[in-house]
Amino acid sequence: MGLSLVNRRFRSRARARHVVAECRPERDYTLWLVFDDGLEGRVYLGDLVSIADFRAWQDVDHFMSVSIDPDSGTVQWDDGIRLDPGALYRDVASRVRAPLQ
Repeated sequence: MGLSLVNRRFRSRARARHVVAECRPERDYTLWLVFDDGLEGRVYLGDLVSIADFRAWQDVDHFMSVSIDPDSGTVQWDDGIRLDPGALYRDVASRVRAPLQ
C-alpha cells in the first residue's frame, strides 16, 4: 500500500509539468504563449535584457528568433538561452486568474 502511494504522488507531479505548445514573440520583449492544457497569455521579458545572460536580446531580431524545443516544450534561442516552462506557466496563470478573484 505504501509503495502505491509513493508512485501515485510521483505520477501526479509528472502530469503537473506543463509544456509550451505555441509561442509568438512580440517586438516589446513579450512572448504570447499557449500551453498544452490550453492556458494562454503574455509574458513580458524586457526586464531580463539588462542581465548579462540575456544581453543578446538587446538585438530585438535575436529575441524574435525564439523557438520551442520539440522534445521538452521549452522556449529557447539558438545561443542556449532556455526558459523554464513551469515558471512561464505560473506567470501566465497568475495573470489570468487574478481578475477572477
